[in-house]
Amino acid sequence: MSACLSAEERERYDRQVRIDEIGTVGQEKLKQSRVFVCGAGGLGSPAAIYLAAAGVGAITLVDPDRVALSNLNRQVLHGDDDIGRPKVDSAKATLGHLAPHVAVKTDSVRVTAANVHHLVDGHDVIIDAVDNPETRYRLNRAALDLNIPFIHGAVNGFEGRIMTIVPGKSTCLRCLYRGPVAAAEALPVIGATPGIIGALQATEAIKVITGIGGLLTDRLLIYDGLKLTWREFTVHKNPHCDHCGRPPERIPS
Repeated sequence: MSACLSAEERERYDRQVRIDEIGTVGQEKLKQSRVFVCGAGGLGSPAAIYLAAAGVGAITLVDPDRVALSNLNRQVLHGDDDIGRPKVDSAKATLGHLAPHVAVKTDSVRVTAANVHHLVDGHDVIIDAVDNPETRYRLNRAALDLNIPFIHGAVNGFEGRIMTIVPGKSTCLRCLYRGPVAAAEALPVIGATPGIIGALQATEAIKVITGIGGLLTDRLLIYDGLKLTWREFTVHKNPHCDHCGRPPERIPS
């Protein structure tokens, strides 16, 4: 993929290039980047949309599910005509219409311990846009193994959470959520909440790729839409963490 911006791309991304911290160099970095988005639902929709609109060169979307009517209050990559269609197919069509310069690769598979490393390898950032704790931990561990920044997001009702993990430099997801792995469950959610958190995940990914700003490392940011407040908690590294407390080569696959 050529890093040089075409005349059309320069016009498309003009307002971003005008940002001092991004400029032409930053935009070219975005064009060269590859982002893995796990989940094409409530969080994955806004994250993928804003990454594509920003000019990320390649996005990989993985989701095993099909679009259901109950998804449409929050999963803005899909519409009524997509009900019953694989989410990754309708997501690719939407992103292709929005940002034809972006290469969108899809895979309608479930992330497992056996395939997670293969799926995420070669990407610059991993976006956690799932509602399954077990899958989140698999992504966290693979990110540590492969030294890929990992951006965690979660929503419940009017509440959203986000934290960024930089392997070898910050606390990881398992440091934050200790103890037994919780079972997956369908949580209530108002559509604007994943819209806000997904947009923040895209912002963190853009900062990781371009090397600008301060990241949400060692910090958990919590949004409360009912009170319209933000809280930030410092997350301390667990020296006995079974994901990052040992050298990567000793972490089981």
